[in-house]
Amino acid sequence: MQLITSIRSALTAGAAAAVLLTGTGGAVAAPAAPPAKATAPLVTATATATATAPSDKATAPAGATAHSAYGRLGPLAELSAERLATGDLVAAAKWGTGGPIDDPAREQEVLDAVADQARRLGADPAATVRIFRDQIEAGKVVQRGLHRRWHADPAQAPTTRPDLNEVRKEINRINGELVRAIARSPQARSAPYCAPLLTVAAAQVRHERHLDGLHTVALARSLRSVCDGV
Repeated sequence: MQLITSIRSALTAGAAAAVLLTGTGGAVAAPAAPPAKATAPLVTATATATATAPSDKATAPAGATAHSAYGRLGPLAELSAERLATGDLVAAAKWGTGGPIDDPAREQEVLDAVADQARRLGADPAATVRIFRDQIEAGKVVQRGLHRRWHADPAQAPTTRPDLNEVRKEINRINGELVRAIARSPQARSAPYCAPLLTVAAAQVRHERHLDGLHTVALARSLRSVCDGV
């Protein structure tokens, strides 16, 4: 029942399920109330996922298994959105400095750190690094999008510059939580119904955080490799 309620809430919110997890590369307007037909595939996919979830164990029927998977995937979507929010601060810190968006040294530092943490947690470091590469690229989607916006309309540009070192401390904190969420979710991420459930989780996060088109596209980019085989 809790899973059904979460799904209905996400759909009622008019989340852009067609955008999420499709890997689109440009910003789009986030519709406030998409037509009913747009939600039909998500309803069908989710219902199918619940119906076809493994049910060979009497103690773990299909609905319970899908519900458990949804509970593991939800934190991945939430933490990804939280990490993306720091992209606004990074963009503001770099604005007007002439510095590049890409920072290979910092990116490699992050990837090395999360791989090491994954090993210590007994998680798959390769999968963790793969997911974090998407997280990093998603952050750059936000930064580039904001810089384009501020160039087009300087009135929207930030008037203060955050301390990038302080912002990175917050990013490191979120990274640690995200690695732990990845380590807790290998079965959910490899399940055949991962993609539809992750779509619902991301749609819920989009609604709760009131994400605009840019951040919705970036969220999709950040979650591209969460489900194994997607």
